[in-house]
Amino acid sequence: MNSIAQLNEVPPLDDAVEAALASGDRPPVGRYRLDLATGRWSWSDEVYVMHGFEPGEIVPTTQLMLSHKHPEDRSRVDGLLRSAASTGEPFSSVHRIYDANGKIRTLAVTGQGRRDPESGKVVELIGYFIDVTEAQREAAQREATASIRASAERRAAIEQAKGVLMVVYCIDADEAFARLRHASNHANVPVRDLASWLVNWFSRPGVMAFPGDQEVSDFLADPVPPGNGAAPVGSSSPLAAAG
Repeated sequence: MNSIAQLNEVPPLDDAVEAALASGDRPPVGRYRLDLATGRWSWSDEVYVMHGFEPGEIVPTTQLMLSHKHPEDRSRVDGLLRSAASTGEPFSSVHRIYDANGKIRTLAVTGQGRRDPESGKVVELIGYFIDVTEAQREAAQREATASIRASAERRAAIEQAKGVLMVVYCIDADEAFARLRHASNHANVPVRDLASWLVNWFSRPGVMAFPGDQEVSDFLADPVPPGNGAAPVGSSSPLAAAG
């Protein structure tokens, strides 16, 4: 019932589908048809499975389909379908659903209207559902990993900058961070950026010895981003020399 073969006359929306599949591995794809007069949906087997049902287990309707949408996405999808039913224009959306087992899945839907050749009215919506749950999860994991790494790099820069100030001013870690934060507020530069700039300035090629407290104070009063022309004062980096 409602297999791909039954729906193979649905014209493909190649561009929209290719965009949804651009993440890499091919996710599950299913076809649908919505009869606007009756509100009945024809689903391929894949769409049933996406919604947590066995193929043919239930009779798809607009009410049933919307009931599975995530509450935060439901009105948006409903509005999208209503607009497409009115205009027949191609559409696409990514939204979340709760399947029959209560699991959240992320689906992309693409479609367009089909007009009656005699009346010119939009009588059907036809298109694809694409299960992009795994692609979304992998993307979220990549973003989280990148964020964690970036956070670690920012913390490392701050710790290095604190170390510079502790040596130069003979102060403890708390006082070093307080001075870094004060300079950050004065220059209207985030602490993490100022710390990175200070470390780059301090480690730049040509620096042979630890800068004096006045040099560091001058830098903190008017910090220079990397590559903006801080003048070298020697022949090697003090961080490299210390290593």
